[in-house]
Amino acid sequence: MAPSGSRSIKRSCQTVLYWIPVIFITLIVAWSYYAYVVQLCIESIDNIGQKIVYLLAYHVVFILFTWTYWQTIFTKPMNPLKEFHLSYSDKELLEREDRGESQQEILRRIAKDLPIYTRTMSGAIRFCDRCQLVKPDRCHHCSVCDKYDSAHGPMVNNCVGFSNYKFFMLFLAYSLLYCIFITATDLQYFIKFWTNGLPDTQAKFHIMFLFFAASMFSVSLASLFVYHCWLVCKNRSTLEAVRAPAFRHGADKNGFSLGLSKNFRQVFGDEMRYWPFPVYSSLGDGCSFPTCLVNQDPEQPTSPGHNPPPNKAVVGESHQFPAKPLRESQSRLLNSAPSWTENGGAEDKERRGTSNPAMAIENET
Repeated sequence: MAPSGSRSIKRSCQTVLYWIPVIFITLIVAWSYYAYVVQLCIESIDNIGQKIVYLLAYHVVFILFTWTYWQTIFTKPMNPLKEFHLSYSDKELLEREDRGESQQEILRRIAKDLPIYTRTMSGAIRFCDRCQLVKPDRCHHCSVCDKYDSAHGPMVNNCVGFSNYKFFMLFLAYSLLYCIFITATDLQYFIKFWTNGLPDTQAKFHIMFLFFAASMFSVSLASLFVYHCWLVCKNRSTLEAVRAPAFRHGADKNGFSLGLSKNFRQVFGDEMRYWPFPVYSSLGDGCSFPTCLVNQDPEQPTSPGHNPPPNKAVVGESHQFPAKPLRESQSRLLNSAPSWTENGGAEDKERRGTSNPAMAIENET
């Protein structure tokens, strides 16, 4: 009983600790709302028209910012599909084998018909001993959430993966817009603070600290947002940006890149009307990912005499795949042309609307 009780206390303390960044951000946002709406707009701005415009614009950005933050935090990561889990007989067979090579033979047989392309750096089948399953591409067990998804984001206390990566991108965009808007509209009153143009009230200090906080957060958020935009354009996770994913032919940092347009659509979807809002519209099932197995970085010049291996495709040419089943979500993403339409069509939405927002496109070690 004692060990069990101590583990329970430890888990409770860890849960509280993990929520501290979210609580801190929530308190900062709540204070910024009070400082901007009450102290700046209501107490300090005399022009009625300017006051109305500022309040309307502020609340539009504020609602989008809080909405995306909420969705990023409370969108639950999902577990791999049943087909990736070992059957009872396979588990017993795997446990009876002592040698690693024999276990790999079993795993290779199980993974033969699964839509996976990546391997470990040594070329072995990626297997999770804790969950007893073959790991889907680009997915890892999160040690913080104890769920099978991706990298844990401290400031959202949730894994940032396929199911909420669009929400996370929008959260970064709207939080940056929120800070820039406050900085821009607060600037003239911040200058008045230093030139003694404001009455000597508590609003002076709220205006000063509001400007400093918004401007400092703008710098950090801008760098993070630009970095993740680059990751979306390259179709890479944070881990893949540091260490290229390994395929059967070797490591390939561009292995999941389908080109700028399709990389963007994989995260945000086809229909433009859904892009600005935190509603699920990503393409795919989050458990299998199309790959064109590109070895050459299109940003780098091709070296003379370089010939890519025969099982690799070149951007713009026909896509070559290993002998694996190709899911409907992959076929559609690879074969369809960008629609970029406002309506998208009922048939298109029906095909995609029930896809499973399961696994992650970001990973943790």
